[in-house]
Amino acid sequence: MKKKLRVAVVDGQGGGIGKAIVEKLKNGIPEAEILALGTNSTATGQMIRAGADEGATGENAIIVNMDKVDVVVGVIGIIVANSMLGELTPAMSVAISGSPALKVLLPINRCGIHVVSVSDKAANLSVHISDAVKTVVEYAKELRENGSGC
Repeated sequence: MKKKLRVAVVDGQGGGIGKAIVEKLKNGIPEAEILALGTNSTATGQMIRAGADEGATGENAIIVNMDKVDVVVGVIGIIVANSMLGELTPAMSVAISGSPALKVLLPINRCGIHVVSVSDKAANLSVHISDAVKTVVEYAKELRENGSGC
């Protein structure tokens, strides 16, 4: 029996981006196990309501689960200490960036980060979310076919 793909969606503040990612992932890879990891309970709740299989909140939950997932999805700020108005702690950013999981990061120009060649227009957020989900779907397909994502 093949191992289920485990995807962690990390979000904070209101959880809207995480919610949209979870919804699209559940449609794109229904067999995947989606873990909602929120920096706060509001974000976690939004992702669970969107269909995440499990959810946990806070620094310890994020740190503990980084070695237990195959893919981590979120905005680029999840790898930057003190981003999301301070909700993303240095320990969280170290755990996420140091995780062996594939990191699929949305290039959102916030959190003191400006990714060049990325438009600041909010309308592009849905395109970024779709592109991130497409990347995870392709990764899952490669794992099924080849047994390796590398």
